[in-house]
Amino acid sequence: MTYLPPDEATRARMLDTVRFDAAGLIAAVAQQHDTGEILMLAWMNRAALDETLRTGRVCYFSRSRDALWRKGETSGQVQSLVDARLDCDRDAVVLLVDQQGVACHTGRRSCFFNAMRPEGLVETSAPLVSPDSLYGQG
Repeated sequence: MTYLPPDEATRARMLDTVRFDAAGLIAAVAQQHDTGEILMLAWMNRAALDETLRTGRVCYFSRSRDALWRKGETSGQVQSLVDARLDCDRDAVVLLVDQQGVACHTGRRSCFFNAMRPEGLVETSAPLVSPDSLYGQG
């Protein structure tokens, strides 16, 4: 499925309807488009959402770095946008993506690997790649 970006005027109209929080952010859930697997949760500001819609390459806002974060710019684990869907209140977005490689900085496919079980937290998946190799530390 090929992503077709909206034109600038259409993007601006859509972005004007988004209910960003007091910090100017919206929660963004990344989901693998063909399997439904939930990959990660991150944050987007208006610029990140605009860039994502404009380019088709997912861009987030890093709260710790106070800067835009283009998924895969360091690790090579790129997310390509297939579709973006706002919830009914327009204060959260689901990004249907085509994930190349792993989504989690721990080297796992998904960030959601800690199952809350009667015996406590259970890791449901092991890293597929070393985090050191993802970020050039190894």
